[in-house]
Amino acid sequence: MKKIIKDKLTVEIYETRKEMGKAAGMMAAERIKECLAQKSEVNVIFAAAPSQNEMLETLLSADGIEWERVNAFHMDEYIGLPSDAPQGFGNFLKAHIFAHLPFKSVNYINCAATDADAECERYTALLKKYPTDIVLLGIGENGHIAFNDPHVAEFNDAKTVKAVKLDDICRQQQVNDGCFESLEQVPQYALTLTIPTLCAAKHLVCTVPAATKAWAVQETVNGDISEKCPATIMRMHESAVMYCDRDSGGKLL
Repeated sequence: MKKIIKDKLTVEIYETRKEMGKAAGMMAAERIKECLAQKSEVNVIFAAAPSQNEMLETLLSADGIEWERVNAFHMDEYIGLPSDAPQGFGNFLKAHIFAHLPFKSVNYINCAATDADAECERYTALLKKYPTDIVLLGIGENGHIAFNDPHVAEFNDAKTVKAVKLDDICRQQQVNDGCFESLEQVPQYALTLTIPTLCAAKHLVCTVPAATKAWAVQETVNGDISEKCPATIMRMHESAVMYCDRDSGGKLL
């Protein structure tokens, strides 16, 4: 394992994706237990993507977490998918973790909502009622966090949740990840938690495998802190760790 610290961001690069996922999952479990020791209940936001699989598997089997005291949220969702679509991020998280643990509550963004503004307001109210303690996130091939692609990312966004149009790099990533068969199938619009919403959490645990993310990882660490690569904002967070494998972190080695 190689450790790099840039500004306030710690980066750990592991030889394999499995080792990376185990380390990230163990850190996620540690952060949850730390917060549970300080509060009666803890609020966690989860990313939904194949990049999170190994981390979620480790977290799922972690000992000593009182899940009955954890409220779960997710950070983004497509607009216009059927409620049972397997590509829906809520459905992904339900299959990978939400249905397997006794959370105090699971709070889904509705991918089938017909009024995007109303759904943003509903989820904003939930996030204000349950202030976030931990965000378990990844970064996109274009450097996005959640669906804050560079053209819509705002470090000082006044909104908590907003509707966005996805850029083509982001949409193509969903094809590259095997979630959709073609670019035409990927929705053009989504709801996303904004950057200030994510960064308000006490802890960020970021998991980023695969060679397709190598540019984004390098830019996150060595580029200017700018909305041109939204993930660079993690370098200003007081408690952010990014976990990479050799493929994603190769440009840093």
